[in-house]
Amino acid sequence: MTDRADVAVPVPVQEYPDFCTGWLFGGRYVPSHTAIPEGIDGSAHDDSGFSAVTLPHCVAELSWQGWDPASWDGEWIYRRHFRLPAGMRGRRLRLEFEGVLTGATVIVNDTDLGKHLGGYLPFEHEITDLVRDGDNVLSVIVDGSWQSVPPDGHPDGPPAVDYGQPAGIYREVRLRALPNTYISDVFAKPVDVLRPDRRVDLELTIDAAQRPAGPAKLITELRDGSDIVAGTTIPVAISGAGAFTVRGRLEPGEVTLWDIHNPHLYDVMSTLMIDGVAAHEHRTRIGFREARWRKDGFFLNGERLQIFGLNRHQLYPYVGHAMPARAQRRDAEILKHDLACNMVRCAHYPPSRHFLDACDELGLLVWEEPPGWQFLPDDRRWLELALRDVREMVVRDRNRPSIVLWAARLNETRNLPDFYRRTKAVINELDDSRPTTGSMIFHATDDWVQDVFGYDDYSGDRVNAFLRPPLDVPYLVSECVGALSAQPFYRWTDPPGILAQQAIAHAQVHDTARTDPCYAGVLGWLAFDYGSQNGRIHHNVKTPGVADSFRIGKYAAGFYRSQLPPTERVVIEPAFCWGFAPGWPPRGPGQRAAIWSNCDRLELLLDDQHLTTALPDRQSFPNLAHPPFFVALHCDPATMPELRIDGYVGDTRVGSRRFASDPAGDHLLLATDDKIIFADGSDLTRLRFGAVDGYGNWRAHRHGEVTFRIDGPAELVGDNPFAFADSPGQGAVWLRAGRQPGQVAVTATHPTLGTAAVTVDVAAGRFASGGAWTSGARP
Repeated sequence: MTDRADVAVPVPVQEYPDFCTGWLFGGRYVPSHTAIPEGIDGSAHDDSGFSAVTLPHCVAELSWQGWDPASWDGEWIYRRHFRLPAGMRGRRLRLEFEGVLTGATVIVNDTDLGKHLGGYLPFEHEITDLVRDGDNVLSVIVDGSWQSVPPDGHPDGPPAVDYGQPAGIYREVRLRALPNTYISDVFAKPVDVLRPDRRVDLELTIDAAQRPAGPAKLITELRDGSDIVAGTTIPVAISGAGAFTVRGRLEPGEVTLWDIHNPHLYDVMSTLMIDGVAAHEHRTRIGFREARWRKDGFFLNGERLQIFGLNRHQLYPYVGHAMPARAQRRDAEILKHDLACNMVRCAHYPPSRHFLDACDELGLLVWEEPPGWQFLPDDRRWLELALRDVREMVVRDRNRPSIVLWAARLNETRNLPDFYRRTKAVINELDDSRPTTGSMIFHATDDWVQDVFGYDDYSGDRVNAFLRPPLDVPYLVSECVGALSAQPFYRWTDPPGILAQQAIAHAQVHDTARTDPCYAGVLGWLAFDYGSQNGRIHHNVKTPGVADSFRIGKYAAGFYRSQLPPTERVVIEPAFCWGFAPGWPPRGPGQRAAIWSNCDRLELLLDDQHLTTALPDRQSFPNLAHPPFFVALHCDPATMPELRIDGYVGDTRVGSRRFASDPAGDHLLLATDDKIIFADGSDLTRLRFGAVDGYGNWRAHRHGEVTFRIDGPAELVGDNPFAFADSPGQGAVWLRAGRQPGQVAVTATHPTLGTAAVTVDVAAGRFASGGAWTSGARP
């Protein structure tokens, strides 16, 4: 065990308070022909004309559609003035960027620290010797141009990558004060977790500015809440300045396993002791789980689990990638709880750490991959940057129990065996506990050098989706439906039968994947619509999502929801909008109207008169837990009948939904995801709005504009007014907190649907990943 008596409270790591606030944005950067101190990037430059911004931030003003790469192309200038608090002086200072698209030149008090290339992983600078008493000036020149760095570099420019990459400091920035010798990294790898002699192998890295004055040791404990489960003490020989790695192990005995239903997490707490005094403390989280990919499927903790998931882009309306923690976490909650997924593929770059925090906590399995998209040049410098991305991705996230696959291939690229052997070797050296994969567009294992075959399977026609047979290796369908098969678009403006067919196609592939255990499962394409300049786009938006870019579910979302057991949530979701608007079937949904439900049977009534009994179509979908229901649904539109659907499990009615056809009761709905947000300048919540009938069901084909009024310490992120033209009858904006607490009243108005209002409280403090928040007090 550990030398607990030696452990005093360590000197805390000081983090500069609210470093993501107080930034200044100067717009497009114009290089100076003079020395830095006299130019726009120098500390002597007058930045009084810059605009105040809070990070995360995007350089371009965006709508939810119509993105143009020219709006973020080129270089942009940010600045941050700061005075070092007394508690941070005399310590080592680390300036840490979590993500900047796509290049970033950092200048501190007129010292140029060089340009970092690559937008999806963290980078940092030590600025200890550059910071002075009084005012310090940090300048960041962001380069959003098309550059030779993954995933960019193709000669066709931005349209050669499937997803938009709006430039900006789109993730958080921190300034931390650390002791002269500190713990820079801890890798805690659970081993043989299903055996009674399970252990945690430790690899700890120390960063020393100089040889410490006395002997050093590391005390590491595995904690379950406040309980110490295991511990060890490791002596450390630090001979001078540099990085030093030590190894050890923890032997915890009995543990609670991490799985998709009970994602139990443990803390690994490491304390660096120097001459008997606690100098630094490091915390990371782990989970005990065994994840194995075999030819007969995926096994979690010894039990076969059918993969049921989706791909996900982290792009959002209005801000591109620049969404803060709450919104990033919300996506994981939508995937897990709303769409019933057990796995997500992070397409096609490492996501925000806040999203992965939520995956760890929710029990959502993850495929993580480095930045890339169909481009793999014979350019040594480019390939070395890609290899660097693989390395940094693994180091950043290898303690996360949610991650069960590392992609060692860039998405849908050609075979380059020698290079992909290198990426695999790098991953195995850094973390040999997870297999490697990568999405393939060739259905063959020639020159394939990974462990799990991920295949992007767009087999099918314009109506149905199919899957090719699995190969004789561990096999996972990494994409299917939507982008390259069936219909070119799945938009709210399309005829209702097209959106219904999208849902059926997703059901078809998941049903097929259950015919043979050699399919580990399916990751459908994809969760949310996203900004793109490539391929099948409408106003520069790709629309294959089972939800739109506002995270509002289409009919395909009803399929995913319906696979939950009814004991968790009763689902009754028609794949049609009830009503008789122009452009919709004149006598109702028709002969084969689909309804997604996890009930045993459905009873349909018109004006409370029984119409028909519906049973799940187990003949067409024999392998789904809950197949769709198909009904013949015709009526006389002149009577404006009301539809009622009752759901039964056995003989017990467990749910009922009503749908009005008469538009007389239509009104405007306004709802917020959160009633409380925090006054940190970046926390926000989604405001969903739409035309609904008297029972709260979406009403299609409503037009006009919705205008918003905000009263209180917050601002609107989104189009105001919002036009229903390309998103008929529904949409979303976000409400971002200011820096002062108070109540915010939001009012939405439509010329024919009327007015709706909500209130949101802005509380003192700040939102933190993990759902926690801290008081407004600052060091």
